[in-house]
Amino acid sequence: MNFPGFQDNLRRVAMKLLVLFVLLVACRDDPPIVYPMTAPFDEAKLPLGPGDKIELVIYQGSREQKAAYTLDASGDMEVQYIGTVKGAGKTVRSVREEIQMRLADGYLLDPVVSVSVVEINSQKLSVFGQVARSGTIKFTPGMTITEAIAQSGGFAPLARKNMVRVTRLTAGKKEVYKIPVEMIAEGMRPNFPMAPGDEVFVPERAW
Repeated sequence: MNFPGFQDNLRRVAMKLLVLFVLLVACRDDPPIVYPMTAPFDEAKLPLGPGDKIELVIYQGSREQKAAYTLDASGDMEVQYIGTVKGAGKTVRSVREEIQMRLADGYLLDPVVSVSVVEINSQKLSVFGQVARSGTIKFTPGMTITEAIAQSGGFAPLARKNMVRVTRLTAGKKEVYKIPVEMIAEGMRPNFPMAPGDEVFVPERAW
């Protein structure tokens, strides 16, 4: 049995759906790639802070001493022989040099010191807007924008996923980047490396 009117209506609905699909694809945010694709800082120069965990190894001849420390609320730690060492605001290298110098000053003969970061807890960044959990998250070296969004519970249903704004303070100047996170996740754009102190905002889409 033939129903011309029904078939015409079906064709019109299909055409409208096709037009809507084309419009949605055409309206998809696609900001240009004008954002850094490598980490904007030297990890070795990251300042230590409260809560950071480090490992200290002291070599003296054939002897080796290992110790793990967590910087206290003031960013300090108590090291055997020499007492309080201030770590907050200092790099791993400067902490190592200070410990080695103080140990050699009447405590140990020709000590060699190694200091390495086990876990960074003092560096933060913020993610807010259309995500499952807005707020502050812990920064870890090598973190990318997709990982930051994932740690915030992922996008909310109304997220404008390809127009995520990242505000970064560089040399005292604020810079804002528009990041196509969904396209990054799909492998269509290079990832965006995060930096401590970044502010990520996921806007709401209009449709």
